[in-house]
Amino acid sequence: MMNDKDIKEFHNIGHEITWNKKYNYKDPVRVDGPDGRKYSVNNEKLPSVTTILGKTRTAEKEANLAKWRQKVGEIEADKIRDNAAARGTIMHRILEGYLKGEGHIDMSDLGQEAGVMAQNLIDSGFKDSIDEVWGMEMMMYYPGLYAGACDIAGVYEGKEAIMDFKQSNKWKKREWIDDYFIQTAAYAVAHNYVYGSNINSGVILISVKDGPILKYVSTGKEFQGFMFEWLRRVDKYYKDRPQAPGPIVL
Repeated sequence: MMNDKDIKEFHNIGHEITWNKKYNYKDPVRVDGPDGRKYSVNNEKLPSVTTILGKTRTAEKEANLAKWRQKVGEIEADKIRDNAAARGTIMHRILEGYLKGEGHIDMSDLGQEAGVMAQNLIDSGFKDSIDEVWGMEMMMYYPGLYAGACDIAGVYEGKEAIMDFKQSNKWKKREWIDDYFIQTAAYAVAHNYVYGSNINSGVILISVKDGPILKYVSTGKEFQGFMFEWLRRVDKYYKDRPQAPGPIVL
């Protein structure tokens, strides 16, 4: 285990990342069921952000996903999905270890692959960019409506932001990742409501296998647009339910 001096020197390979525990975050309590993932919050079981996004995808995206599964075959599609999920989990553990100064190594084949991708992300997406971390892998929730596990809330390149880390087998153009920005917008809406913050930026960092780090940032009016799109998706998710949700406050 690193001591405080070791952590400071480790982080100063880039610039120092400050941990500022200014908010009292809750740990996520996941409940998986036939209707998708939910989170238990204050005696409520709230649908996850990813569940809402998945159930409100456009017909075009659903068709494209079905076409891809048909092309590669159901078995291979499930294998690709499961390997990507496992690699992503390992990568997140390595990134969390880096930020906390604890370290995390996985010597399995998949773990070593994830380790390279995580290190690339640290070198090109973390150092000299993340200024402050308020929390990592903590629960974001909007009472009565939704919840989810947020990668990082803090300050990125001088702006308060929600940060999300992804991994991919292939390059992704910015116009392909609207749902990623909508996901960060969902956490920002919840964070601003529950904690009285004013987050107005989303940062997506994608580590591409055998490729570069893709850094995409949305802020200002564009990010507010993603917030309103998220509200539309929440409304769509609940529209056929017997009890309508209350209004969302931005």
